[in-house]
Amino acid sequence: MQTIDIRSDTVTGPTEKMRKAMAEAEVGDDVYGDDPTINRLEKTGAKLLGKEAALFVPSGTFGNQLALFTHCPRGTEVVLGEECHIIQHEAGAASIISGVQTRTIPAPDGVFTGQELLIRLRKRDLHAPPTSLICLENAHSMGKTVSLAVMDEVRNITNEWNLPVHLDGARIFNAATALGCSAADIAKRCDSVMFCLSKGLCAPVGSLLVGGKSFIEEARLKRKIMGGGMRQAGILAAAGLIALTEHPLLLADDHKRARELEKALAEIPGISVDEGNINMVFFRWVAEKESARALVNAFRSRGIIINDPEQKILNGKTELLFRFVTHHWIGDKEAEAIIEACRFVFRHSSAGFDGSAKV
Repeated sequence: MQTIDIRSDTVTGPTEKMRKAMAEAEVGDDVYGDDPTINRLEKTGAKLLGKEAALFVPSGTFGNQLALFTHCPRGTEVVLGEECHIIQHEAGAASIISGVQTRTIPAPDGVFTGQELLIRLRKRDLHAPPTSLICLENAHSMGKTVSLAVMDEVRNITNEWNLPVHLDGARIFNAATALGCSAADIAKRCDSVMFCLSKGLCAPVGSLLVGGKSFIEEARLKRKIMGGGMRQAGILAAAGLIALTEHPLLLADDHKRARELEKALAEIPGISVDEGNINMVFFRWVAEKESARALVNAFRSRGIIINDPEQKILNGKTELLFRFVTHHWIGDKEAEAIIEACRFVFRHSSAGFDGSAKV
């Protein structure tokens, strides 16, 4: 049985073209700055996002934390949305690495208003740390994009306060695809941007941090401090170059299949779909008796690997929040298999399926 993995768009193995490029990559010692493939990747990434310079880093979390480490003096404060990746999924790294305090804003789907931002900005005084950075996320990890108008509102305020803006753009090319603009259109509203090569773009490893030349020079030193100075990393950059130059054009297909999956799920009794606009599908299921693990096992028995859903207790019933993610290796055949598995699992569950049957 073929296994279909929809836990994330980070599960994608490299394409054969990427594997060949990695095997044949021209390399050097990147700490000395003489790996030609790394240098080419960094120049390409900076140009695509309209920035002066770029720096290759091992992961998205590394890139975000390196940005905070570079922008923010210790003991200052970073303002960002309460559901963003930096807060929810980066293990509290900002307090450990940068020594900064984070101050969150209620931000449904990554959107917070200028008014909410203004009341949280602070100058240094006897009792308060000064704000040193504002962080945005686009596309948001809850599966939706943030409009350019919202970003402009934030940018106008930060200009008045002389504050930099960092963008967690892990899926910036998904955002650009959904918004109908270029990644550079999004990036120009921020001072620095991190984006992933291994989310959606199919590269096996790596992210880029882009920004002004002096910022990236300082980030290069801080990357060394964080242990991110790699040697013949051009082997990884070779796949990243293909990811960056070819795969953004393919993301619209991932989005299309996600919308088709949303439509099919919405037709299943008991399922409530949270409409998105990138390659993520979020939906809710209120379970009478089934455990989350039973449902996960039911999908696995049909060759579909999913994450454990988040669980909440509502009026004595369990609400399960699922996330499915389409990606390069989910074609039409795989999408149809996912839809059929959903129809079977959830309809049998509503009839009393206990997760133990062979399905």
